[in-house]
Amino acid sequence: MAKQWGGRFVGKTDELVERLGESVSFDQRLAPWDIRASIAHARMLGKQGIIPKADSKKIIAGLNGIAKDIENGRFKFEAKLEDVHSNIETALIRRIGDAGKRLHTARSRNDQIATDVRLWARDQIDAIDELLSNLQHTFLTVAEKHVTTILPGCTHLQHAQPVLLAHHLLAYFEMFHRDRIRFIQLRSRVNIMPLGSAAMAGTPHNIDRFAVADELKFDAISANSMDAVSDRDYLIEFCSCAAITMMHLSRFCEELIIWSTPEFGFAEIADAYTTGSSIMPQKKNPDVAELVRGKAGRVYGDLLALLTLMKGLPLTYNRDMQEDKEPAFDASDTMQLCLPVVARMLSTIRFNEHAMREAAREGFLEATDVADYLVDKGVPFREAHGIAGKMVLHCIKHGKRLPELSLEEFNSFCPRFERDIFGFLKPETMVRRRDQVGGTAPRQVKAAIKRAREILKSLS
Repeated sequence: MAKQWGGRFVGKTDELVERLGESVSFDQRLAPWDIRASIAHARMLGKQGIIPKADSKKIIAGLNGIAKDIENGRFKFEAKLEDVHSNIETALIRRIGDAGKRLHTARSRNDQIATDVRLWARDQIDAIDELLSNLQHTFLTVAEKHVTTILPGCTHLQHAQPVLLAHHLLAYFEMFHRDRIRFIQLRSRVNIMPLGSAAMAGTPHNIDRFAVADELKFDAISANSMDAVSDRDYLIEFCSCAAITMMHLSRFCEELIIWSTPEFGFAEIADAYTTGSSIMPQKKNPDVAELVRGKAGRVYGDLLALLTLMKGLPLTYNRDMQEDKEPAFDASDTMQLCLPVVARMLSTIRFNEHAMREAAREGFLEATDVADYLVDKGVPFREAHGIAGKMVLHCIKHGKRLPELSLEEFNSFCPRFERDIFGFLKPETMVRRRDQVGGTAPRQVKAAIKRAREILKSLS
């Protein structure tokens, strides 16, 4: 079977080289975008008089027929034809004859694949944005149910200060909001059309790049033909955005894994998102959360693969760049599997409010408020901090909690303490006092939920 580039060659390509060089086994998924771009290109060629309009119409009809066959599973991709482009063009020539041979006028596989992948990436970004939005909605829905649930907030995985569970969950809303903004901003950089750059120097034919860009809904056309065919920054950015999102998913899953242990008992994941043990009948393992946590590393690998691929390539196109697709495909596929499964898992979690509240009684979460109380009484903070620290040490030695100390014990550390200290150290009071924008006070959390709803609406 003749190669598109075979005219200059006499010898047969080695069988191992055929296997090494084929990409259709993975790039065939680009067929819908390849056909869309080819139809727009063919229409432009006919309109500009570069090829006969009759041939342009035949090409478009033939490509539409191939698209239907691919959609219905009737199209056979052949590895000997190397890639998705050659497979489609060869099939087109078989269907419509010599008119099909005119399709590749004024373009190269270099600008063709760059265009296909940008079209693909644009659609993936749109799909991922919708999944991120759905996940954010889920976090908000769960948060709204827990605007009074108190748990220990941690630093260094040690009890720090009491917070509302809703406030904790809204932290993830903010993370995924940043993820959406990153992808939205990337979309504008993706949505630039390289078609018309040809191999690397442009084309002498009187093409209309703007007409093609308009049909394919690109915002702009590339400014430099050499950069256009050799640029893969947008795929690196795509995998970078994916890696950051997966890191956020992994952090949440890590917390679920910890919270579902008997030692914590803060959360119970539904049966649909857990598995058992082949030997231990009692086990209920958080496998879904663990798998998502593990797949974050996989997406990191996709990013590193692309960075390593591109780091030493001279201008312009090099065959190494055939390896750009699988990491990008994998990152996209992994994200589009993990995002909805985490959303579904989160919506079914039962949070143990009693266990969380009991845990908030341990670990001296009141210590900072003791210091703040003394500050309100005129004691310099650094001095107040030292007093509170000594009180914690006293409690550790005597097996007490701070609220269990008597007023006399409080006064033995500082005479500024009064009876109102006991109400000051209630979890509800400590939470309510963090009444600044971004704080964990119920009033602020409710305002944050309202703001989050408005953000989602503005991005819809």
